[in-house]
Amino acid sequence: MKEKMKRLERELKRLEALQADGIDVSEAIDKRKLELKALKVDFPMDAWDRVIKARDAKRPVASQYIESLVEGFMEFHGDRRFGDDPALIGGVGWIGDTAFTILGQEKGVGTKERVKRNFGMLNPEGYRKAQRLMKQAEKFQRPILCLVDTPGAFCGLGAEERGQGQAIAESLTIMAGLEVPVITIVIGEGGSGGALAMSVSDEVWMMENSIYSILSPEGFASILWKDSSKAQEASEVMKITAQDLESFGMVDRVVKEPEEFSIETLPSVIESIREMIVETAAAYQALPVEALLKKRYEKFRAMGKVSEKEGME
Repeated sequence: MKEKMKRLERELKRLEALQADGIDVSEAIDKRKLELKALKVDFPMDAWDRVIKARDAKRPVASQYIESLVEGFMEFHGDRRFGDDPALIGGVGWIGDTAFTILGQEKGVGTKERVKRNFGMLNPEGYRKAQRLMKQAEKFQRPILCLVDTPGAFCGLGAEERGQGQAIAESLTIMAGLEVPVITIVIGEGGSGGALAMSVSDEVWMMENSIYSILSPEGFASILWKDSSKAQEASEVMKITAQDLESFGMVDRVVKEPEEFSIETLPSVIESIREMIVETAAAYQALPVEALLKKRYEKFRAMGKVSEKEGME
C-alpha cells in the first residue's frame, strides 16, 4: 500500500508540472488527490515520513512565521562578546496586543541563504545572543516565544573553541530561572542540545509533522548499529514524532498542519496559533513569579521521570 501511495505522489507531481506548463489536467489532479487522501486515512504516516516532512525544503522557516505572526518586529544583532550569528533571529514585536521577545532558529530559504544561515545550526554566539534577549525580556516583563528548527548545534572547531557546550548549558540554566512566560514551538527539526537550549519553557508545542530528538536518526543508527542507512528503522525506535512525545506527556500541544504545508498555506496555521499563543502567555503572566518557576521546575522534573522510565523499559 505504501508503494502505491508513493506511485500516486509521483504521478501527482508529474500532473502538477503539466498543469504549470499550461496543460489542463485539473480533473486528473483532483482524482489523484482523492485517491491519496483515502489511502492516508487507511495508512497513517510513520515516523520516517514525518522526518522527511520536517526536513522538506518547502516547509516554512522561522523568518516566515515571524513575518506572518508578528507585527512591528525589530531585530537585534550580536552577543556583545564575539559577533552576530545569522542562524538565530532575535527581536521584539507584537502578537495581538502583547509585546513578545521572539527567538527563531533560522534555516533560510534557498541554497545561498541556507549556507549563510548555517542550515539553522547555531554557534555559541547565537545562544549567547538568545540569552541576552531573554534577560532583556525578563527586565521589561515580556513573554518569550521560541521557534525551534535545527538539526543540532554547530559542532565545528571554531564553535568548540568559543565554548559551544558552555553556551548551551548557560541557556538551559537561564531559561529554567526566567521570571517571564516562555513558549517554544518546534516548527521543523528539533535536534539534540541545539534545540533543547531553547526549549526549557513553560509550554512546548510541536507542529504536527515536526520531530524532536536527542540526535538525528542517522546519528542514532550510526551509534547503535554502526550503519547510518538504518535511519528509517531508527526513527521508529527513537519515538521522535509529535504524536509520540505528546503521548508521553513531554509535549503540551500538537498543532495541526495543512496537508501541503508551505509558505502558501502558512497563514491558516498562523490564524490557529496566534490566539493560543497570546492566551497561553497571559495565563502564565497571571501567576505569581514563585508559582511560575515552581510549575516550570515540576514540569521538567516530571519529564525526567518519564525519560528515565522509558530508558529502563
